[in-house]
This record gives sequence, C-alpha cells and structure tokens, in this order.
Amino acid sequence: MLNRLLKLFRARQLDRDIPEALWQATLADYPFLAQLPDMQRTELRALSGRFLVQKEFHGAQGMVITDAVAVAIAAQACLPVLQLGLDWYDDFVGIVVHPGQMLARREQIDEAGVVHRYSEVLAGEAMQGGPVTLSWQDVASAGQLAGQGYNLVVHEFVHKIDMRDGTPDGCPPLPSRAARQRWHETMQAAYDGFREKVTIAERFGGEPTWLDPYGATSPAEFFAVACEAYFVNRPRFTEDFATLTPLFDRFFKPNQAPAL
Repeated sequence: MLNRLLKLFRARQLDRDIPEALWQATLADYPFLAQLPDMQRTELRALSGRFLVQKEFHGAQGMVITDAVAVAIAAQACLPVLQLGLDWYDDFVGIVVHPGQMLARREQIDEAGVVHRYSEVLAGEAMQGGPVTLSWQDVASAGQLAGQGYNLVVHEFVHKIDMRDGTPDGCPPLPSRAARQRWHETMQAAYDGFREKVTIAERFGGEPTWLDPYGATSPAEFFAVACEAYFVNRPRFTEDFATLTPLFDRFFKPNQAPAL
C-alpha cells in the first residue's frame, strides 16, 4: 500500500518538494549524496520528487514502503539521470522492494536442447520493459559501502539505461556510430584489464580488486558495476579507471545543467 507521502505526490500529479526533514535524513544516511555540490543537491531533490510522482513502489514479503524507503531509492535512482532526465526511465513504472536478497528461479536451455533449472540469489534485478527489483538490506547499506564503490540502486538503474536500445551490452544509446565505437573500444580495454586482475586474484592469490569482481562476468555487468563506483566514489574510481571517468563524463554530463 502506498504511504501518505506517495499518495500525496501521485494524487496531485505535479512536482512536489520532498519535506525538508525527510530530505536531510536521506542525506545523512547516504553521505555521497550530501557531498554533491549545493546546486546538484537541489536539482536531485526536485528530480526525486518527480520520480516519486511517476513510479509505483510495491513491498514484497512483508516489506513496508515508508516515505524514507521511497525517497532513499528515488534519490539514488536519479543520480545517473540527473543531467539526462527522467525520460530515460519511461519504459517502466513499478519498483518492487524486498526486505533482503531474493531467490530467483531460472531456466536455461543448452546447445543440446537440455533444460537446466536452477535458483539464483539476487540483491536486485532490472527487467527489460518491466519493473526494477531491489533488496532493501542492500539499499540501506549503500551509505556505509560507498567506500567500496557499491550501490545496488545505481547498478540496477544503469542496467535500465543500457537496455534502452535493446539487450544490455555495456553501451548505452549513443548518437553516432563513431561515439559507439569509441565507447566500445575504451570499455573493452578497461574490461579486459579488469577481468585479468580478477582472474589473477581468484586463481593465483593476487591482490583483490577494489571494484566488485562481479563486474568481470560480462560487459553489461562491468558497465553497471563501474557506474556504481563512478557515482558514489569518483576519486577512488578514477584511480583505477582513469580512462573511464572522462568517457562517463561525456555521457552522464555531471557538470551540465540538468534536464529536469
């Protein structure tokens, strides 16, 4: 059931200010938001209000969607599109929040036509053309885990951005073939280097990577994992991925006026 604040936002169908006390509490819980420049924090607050108007939150497994839960998710989801605009999220409405990680049943057919069924533990999932699912346990810990470059909300919503031009491949929609080629070349080099470091760490006892090794599973996951760190711990991210920061800057345009 939608809480009082969400009902108010959706009933009026217009931009609403998130209450000051609630916004300040959100900034306190997620210091990487509080560290944004003053103007960007103001813009993020306004965009988060619009996000709350447009999206529907649903609790699963007894999860209660409080105002604090909704605003925390909205603020983090809006980080990647602060300058791009909410149109990048117009292919879905629903956000499903579980208390903790969830068990998803999978089915896969191999080359021989044999069906394999298995279960997978997930912290979140972004469905193409469908809802985003999140573990509140992981969302709530994002403030403490920013030092490790971890942020579940950014991860899943970047997948949504990646999906806008089809199957996620680690490259968002770009305006030209040349831009796509530059993107793929830069990302592939960084991805290959990261995979090598993960392999050395896991198989030969090398130094663990700072970035989540899950990013080594595919180009799409590398993009999402890299964006987590880019948005919540840019200085540390740039130390490891100096070529990706300017690439992401050109796309996300963090210093440009927002598209509210």
